[in-house]
Amino acid sequence: MSQFTVKPLLDTGTVRVRDVVCGGECRHRSEEECTAATHLVFPYRGVFVRHVGRNDAVAEANQLLFFNEAEPYQVSHPVEGGDACLDLVIEEGQLRELAPKEQLRSGDVLGFRRQRRRIDPRAQALVALLRHSLSRNVAETLEAETLVRRSLGDRTSHVAGASPGRQKLVDRAKLVLSSDLSRRWTLAEIAAEVGVSPVYLTQVFQQVEAMPLYRYHLRLRLARALDLLGRYDNLTTLGIDLGFSSHSHFSSAFRQVYGRTPAEFQRSIRVR
Repeated sequence: MSQFTVKPLLDTGTVRVRDVVCGGECRHRSEEECTAATHLVFPYRGVFVRHVGRNDAVAEANQLLFFNEAEPYQVSHPVEGGDACLDLVIEEGQLRELAPKEQLRSGDVLGFRRQRRRIDPRAQALVALLRHSLSRNVAETLEAETLVRRSLGDRTSHVAGASPGRQKLVDRAKLVLSSDLSRRWTLAEIAAEVGVSPVYLTQVFQQVEAMPLYRYHLRLRLARALDLLGRYDNLTTLGIDLGFSSHSHFSSAFRQVYGRTPAEFQRSIRVR
């Protein structure tokens, strides 16, 4: 499709990594597609919705999406701006070794039982580091494997466990947040957008994502910072653009989540 830009970053025969950018012109469901191999897709900018039968998944920077081999799907972009993803394809035998067996479907065709899994901040940082490193031809295959192991780990990732109705409610809230990441949303505003009470939204979001909604929003904003650090020289401006009240507020939140300040992370991606 012409709205896609695909940049190959690595191809060793066992691991293939691409940077895929989509303009997001398809606001409603696209034509049905499928892949010839199982892809692990890490969104790092923007948002889209993936439709597999009656199962929908909002793809944003807190999530890993599984595009199973030969599984029909459609994509839509209800929020303007398109998206960008790091796309990994790992040789089948190696992926079977990396993936916990309980996450895989039974049968000869390799596929995951769920179509998404929430990753932790460390995995988000690994996505950014891997992308920047590969763009400079300084990364190794082991870094991609480390990212996959962490993103599939029971202790370092989370799979939502709730009814389809509650999952859809949470996904609507995520689309609201993604429509304007820099906005200082109140819980009442988000609840009004999705048509439920603030108390109910709080309870359901916590049940589905195992974290408060405000923290989930913060991680989305900080993931956007990971993407933009290579483009900004003035980190105070970056923090303000992402809705933080000051540089110190931005730096403190970033360090608490990623273990280093924005300036330290910026230096690491520029020297690798």
